[in-house]
Amino acid sequence: MKRLLTIQDLSCVGQCSTTVALPLVSACGVECAVLPPAILSNHTAPGFKGWSFCDLTSELPKVESKWVEQGIRFDAFYTGYVCESHIDPILSIMRTCAEPGAIRIIDPAMADNGALYRGFAADFPSKMARLCRGADYLLPNLTEAALLTGEDPVRFGAGTARPRREDIERLISKLHELGVRNVVLTGVSFDEESLGTAVSDGKLVKYDFNMRNPRNSHGTGDVFASVFAGAILRGKSAFDAAALAADIVCAAIEATPADHWYGVSFEKVIPSLVAALQ
Repeated sequence: MKRLLTIQDLSCVGQCSTTVALPLVSACGVECAVLPPAILSNHTAPGFKGWSFCDLTSELPKVESKWVEQGIRFDAFYTGYVCESHIDPILSIMRTCAEPGAIRIIDPAMADNGALYRGFAADFPSKMARLCRGADYLLPNLTEAALLTGEDPVRFGAGTARPRREDIERLISKLHELGVRNVVLTGVSFDEESLGTAVSDGKLVKYDFNMRNPRNSHGTGDVFASVFAGAILRGKSAFDAAALAADIVCAAIEATPADHWYGVSFEKVIPSLVAALQ
């Protein structure tokens, strides 16, 4: 059994980050270790009136020291929502606690709909780019990809005109310039009916689309990234892992009650995920 370490915040309520990654990666048949660099009472999306934030940056080197001391190693690392102060400790852990050939799956969770999430400074994308460099798999949405490459995030994340195929592939090419082996770009759409991903190994870009659901749901990026990470560790190709992750996201949205506003009911579709990987 492969062992994956996910490093992202623990939002105690809200169906995102670690509370999504742990059950979904585990459901894929992969051992999931967790390292939350911060604990929040709930996630920061509109709807919650506020949140508490406990920064655990100072604990990260202590955890790393104990792991090195005990010879604890990981076959893969999967990062999500992190802050600037976490990036150097994370990079250190990825160096010292990696099995030979360990893979890095980076979800640069920092923005959507043309803007950074609340709490991030305008220069944060340049900090996140340091974590993205050399990733085996990079999983940005359109806004995050634009911010990482110096493109206009409004044009790619919230504009009325849809990016053309050549715009998407230029964006992907610039992401590869960060030293990323595989890019999985989410939120790609060329028409009103479909929404999907563009998957690139640096030589070929392949697209996968599902029917667009008009509902705007929190936490879907975390569901996608977690299923993707688990599927990669189970031996799926990047394209097949992305297609499975998208299918699970769509099923989770469909399974979510209309009055459930702060996340998606991914728990209801875990049996489908297990069946797909069997």
